[in-house]
Amino acid sequence: MNQTVDTRVLVEQLKIEWKRMWRERVDDHFRAEGIAIKDYSKLFVDRGTIIHATRDFRALSFKEILELHKIAPADRFLPPNPSVGGWGKFIRTAITCSSPRRGVRAAAYRAEQSARVKQHLKKGGRGWLHV
Repeated sequence: MNQTVDTRVLVEQLKIEWKRMWRERVDDHFRAEGIAIKDYSKLFVDRGTIIHATRDFRALSFKEILELHKIAPADRFLPPNPSVGGWGKFIRTAITCSSPRRGVRAAAYRAEQSARVKQHLKKGGRGWLHV
């Protein structure tokens, strides 16, 4: 129990340091890269390290940093990858789709639209433009 609390505290400290690193970086617009402004020893990033670039660059990964700190289930502390789906997709597929009343309001609106009487089109359907 005590080890899990220590692990959580360490992960929270690493997250705070990670956010600070990205917030305080220097953006070199000429070379199109982001540079670390100071040493982040917990994240294994030195001052002047390129942390973001546009071409041929392997981006830093928070998961790898957690693994370097020997935090075994690193996936437990990270949100799922957006390519897998993420929280939004989970909510759309697992939570909202289970509602039995889904689409009832939309179906009533479509039925109301189809029940309307079609009126005569002005200018033979060409609209209001004067040709």
